[in-house]
Amino acid sequence: MCGAIGLGLAAPRAAWAKAPAKAPAAAKPPPPVPLSPQDQQLLAAARAGDAAAVRRALDAGAAIEARDADGRTPVLLATLARHVPTVRLLIDRGANVNAQDRQRDSAFLLASAQGLTEIVRATLGAGADVASTNRYGGTGLIPACERGHLETVRLLLSTPIDVNHVNDLGWTALLETVVLGDGSATYVQIARLLLARGAQVNLADRQGVTPLRHAERRGQRRVADLLRAAGGK
Repeated sequence: MCGAIGLGLAAPRAAWAKAPAKAPAAAKPPPPVPLSPQDQQLLAAARAGDAAAVRRALDAGAAIEARDADGRTPVLLATLARHVPTVRLLIDRGANVNAQDRQRDSAFLLASAQGLTEIVRATLGAGADVASTNRYGGTGLIPACERGHLETVRLLLSTPIDVNHVNDLGWTALLETVVLGDGSATYVQIARLLLARGAQVNLADRQGVTPLRHAERRGQRRVADLLRAAGGK
């Protein structure tokens, strides 16, 4: 079936090649602790994407895993700021890219959802857990597909991430590509990549509706043609 799709993916040998297949239950962030002035400076600098100020705060003794009132660590704040150099600096200093805040975002999960491919790449190199899940019970792949982040999807599919993971809504990455996508060329390509990686074309939602039926209902002709060619029903 994948040969008919025409885009097989060979996972590269990389730091994340032995990521766990299943994620443990997400740990709640630790309760707030008093922040030192250095910690406060670090969090503010990370939030602003100010790499030089981050470096100064760390050199002054700030805790790299300090958390703000929402449970966000400096590397997560720098990801929110979309500031790649600051994220890389924090990773180089040992930041935990899997640390989740109170709404279960981590640097890896947030970067995946926002299509921040270079930050995703950096977090993968730092041991990102590709089986970790967000507040909707989905892996980073699912929102990346939903939002049409093609290059991020391509990168995530080069890891051992579970292409058929079902989130708390009962949807897989392929289902979200159809249900929340617009059927444009980008979403056709994402669907093709998912199928080539082993997405189950007839894995239905909780109402028993398959990706093909969703595509047909939404008038996504090119997606529907692709799904039929892959054996969709």
